[in-house]
Amino acid sequence: MKNYMNWIEINPKVMFGKPVVKGTRITVELILEELSVGRSHEELMYEYRLEEQHIHAAFAFANATKS
Repeated sequence: MKNYMNWIEINPKVMFGKPVVKGTRITVELILEELSVGRSHEELMYEYRLEEQHIHAAFAFANATKS
């Protein structure tokens, strides 16, 4: 997903500047942590009112910024 920044933002005034889903306080870190412990996309979408593209954008952001 080349356009992950359409869905992810970094704003020092939101969650201490951590990358979040735009318009929310849901961090990329939270999404990845929840998935790593076995939560499904559907569970996250329901619980946090996310859309599938938000989850894909979190993966794309993490992949693009890994060192």
